[in-house]
Amino acid sequence: MQGQTRPEISPENDVGDTRIARRNLRAHVLSAREALTPKQHEAHSAAVCAGLEQAFPELISQRVGFCWPIRNEPDLRPLIARWTAAAQPGFMALLPVVEAPDRPLAFRRWRPGEALQPDRYGIPTPVTGEMAVPEVLLIPVNAFDREGFRLGYGGGFFDRTLALLQPRPLAIGIGFDLARVDTIFPAKHDMRLDAVVTETGVLSFSPDR
Repeated sequence: MQGQTRPEISPENDVGDTRIARRNLRAHVLSAREALTPKQHEAHSAAVCAGLEQAFPELISQRVGFCWPIRNEPDLRPLIARWTAAAQPGFMALLPVVEAPDRPLAFRRWRPGEALQPDRYGIPTPVTGEMAVPEVLLIPVNAFDREGFRLGYGGGFFDRTLALLQPRPLAIGIGFDLARVDTIFPAKHDMRLDAVVTETGVLSFSPDR
């Protein structure tokens, strides 16, 4: 799979330079993703959903945390709707709930059609439904690298969540090919993904896959 070339940035070992490099990279890939046309976005999202179903058939009977799509992220809602309609024992779709800026995420059950309200970041969040611990996390990536590290929006929510949940959920990055870069300049707190699914296929970073 060929990804988009990252911008010309060469951080030194200094933490400030690395932070600037990550910020520049985030802006670069977000701009490219938001430039996708609605038709391209729909086709790419459908391919990501198909890839998830094919590579991870067990998800239809597990507790799956996913994210409401923002800023042209892959839209997994059609797949979540199909899994919910299939009503396999053990399946539960979960959306993240931000309890505090420096805390790991909590997760609340959600079914298509149930009420949502914007959280402090403006992202639709369930207002009712039981809280549950996910077995699998489908995590949007702004960028990802060949070592399996992801670049998010800078809040560190998923890194804290993966570091603290026991047992650790299967962590699957969800993105488009344009998000693939040489390095995201990972920090010590960054948690490695087990796999990434894009519109062209699956990359595994776990020896178990």
